[in-house]
Amino acid sequence: MFIKFLLALMVPSGLSYSFVPRSNAVTQLSNKQSYFHISTPPAPFSHNNYPATSHTVKPITMMPIGVPKVAYRVPGAPQADWVDIYNRLYRERIIFLAQEINDEIANQIIGVLLYLDSEDSTKPIYLYINSPGGSVTAGLALYDTMQHVKSEVVTINVGLAASMGSFILAAGAKGKRLALPNSRVMIHQPMGGAQGQAADIKIEARQIMRIRDNLVRMYSKMTGKTEMVITEALDRDNFMSAEAAKEFGLIDDVIQLDDVAKITRENGMGLS
Repeated sequence: MFIKFLLALMVPSGLSYSFVPRSNAVTQLSNKQSYFHISTPPAPFSHNNYPATSHTVKPITMMPIGVPKVAYRVPGAPQADWVDIYNRLYRERIIFLAQEINDEIANQIIGVLLYLDSEDSTKPIYLYINSPGGSVTAGLALYDTMQHVKSEVVTINVGLAASMGSFILAAGAKGKRLALPNSRVMIHQPMGGAQGQAADIKIEARQIMRIRDNLVRMYSKMTGKTEMVITEALDRDNFMSAEAAKEFGLIDDVIQLDDVAKITRENGMGLS
């Protein structure tokens, strides 16, 4: 069932330890609507001292330019409105992690996870990942919430799941951690920095080593590899193809495009 959701998608601050983040790939644009309003200028007063009436064409609402939007009518509403496509997908229990992981995006996804779980905990939640990684603390908060909710969280790598993004990918429900065939995964050890007095730097160094050891244990649990193997794998940037990530245990299956085409034919969803 969860592959059908993938098919629907494919058609058409203080010190924070982090896995080397890259630039944010998502730009927030303003929510605007365009209107066409045509009005004829008022005619002079007529002989009976009544002004002539003006003709007004009903405004035409156009799709805003910027963040993709789709028309959606809330049940009971008289007409459809343009809504952010990601908000629309939330209604189908689909969430996107498509930027650097920080406190803001983590809190937003955590809120959506909790809401969807309270709405119906028997249905799975689909988390699509295309992220360069980011804050370890923010990622761990997201990880804990994924384990806390009763709904199964299906994770799908649709591009690059690097650093903390790979950790979130591997944290999905067992047997439902997926990746597209051309996606990539990258794992490495956390990075951090500190300045100040020598004693403070020593404290921060111990802290980041503790976080690294914790991540090693969690990766080991999620992949089935020994802690020694995980430690060696995290020593430097370690890039993997989808198949290599499956063999390593970070994901459970690679979605083949032939499978998607078969589902398309069976459901009559081909483009005319």
